[in-house]
Amino acid sequence: MLLKDKLKKKEFVITGELTPPKGTDCSKMFRVADELKGKVDAVNICDSPMAKMKLSSVIASHLIQEETGLETIPHITCRDKNIIALQGELLGASRLGIKNILAITGDDPTAGDHPQAKAVFDSNSISLIKAVQKLNAGSDINDNELKGNTDLIVATAANLGAEDLDKEIERLKVKIDAGADFIQTQPCYDLDLLDRFLDKTKDFNIPILIGILPLTSYSMAKYLANKVPGIEIDPSILERMKDKDENEGIKIAREFLQDAYVKIDGIHIMSASRSDILLEVIDGIVK
Repeated sequence: MLLKDKLKKKEFVITGELTPPKGTDCSKMFRVADELKGKVDAVNICDSPMAKMKLSSVIASHLIQEETGLETIPHITCRDKNIIALQGELLGASRLGIKNILAITGDDPTAGDHPQAKAVFDSNSISLIKAVQKLNAGSDINDNELKGNTDLIVATAANLGAEDLDKEIERLKVKIDAGADFIQTQPCYDLDLLDRFLDKTKDFNIPILIGILPLTSYSMAKYLANKVPGIEIDPSILERMKDKDENEGIKIAREFLQDAYVKIDGIHIMSASRSDILLEVIDGIVK
């Protein structure tokens, strides 16, 4: 069953995440994708995350689908292309058999491995979502007719731990009005935070996949808690991770999901290329 069909039927959805290689050797990417096939409904393919140059997310997605049959969700960012190029990218993705995209604004290049690169940001995630829906309807954003339309569903991101959650919710409403088909959130570790978010989004008419990023070390947990805006990690979890490794992080993720499972539409597990961790987290979900 295609991801879009599971979303429409409101079945529980599981998505994973993969980062393309910095180069042309795709062997590891294919191996991980093959391991995830049959375990996740689709896998997100990052677009030069943290502004660190990688193989094109659209090309990587096409290669994964051709090689393994696993459905993909390439990230399309506004950082590197103007709206003309973005529309061309969406047309190309559709023509290559890609059915889903995640529309995001993107990270500032100054934080990446090409700090001299100029950011474009000709559009943002909202205007990109609108562009997807225009292309699906058979025209570009200026209402020029296409010869063959796209058939894409578009996800948008949400931050449960936003400093101003009400503002985040209002922005999500704008994204839904623009045509977002489903939501994938930033990582969540706190049930109270999840409940607050779900209460504020209870009237949304699209599925929400809650993000999980399994912790692999105490240093990782501290970095996320102190350096990454929007991620809240309770001191009790930080204490649990002291002198512990990924096994404790997997336990924490499992415990959270066991309690959250009945409340949510699905999960998005952000384990990059660690398919072993992702699969262990999935195995611990009580259905």
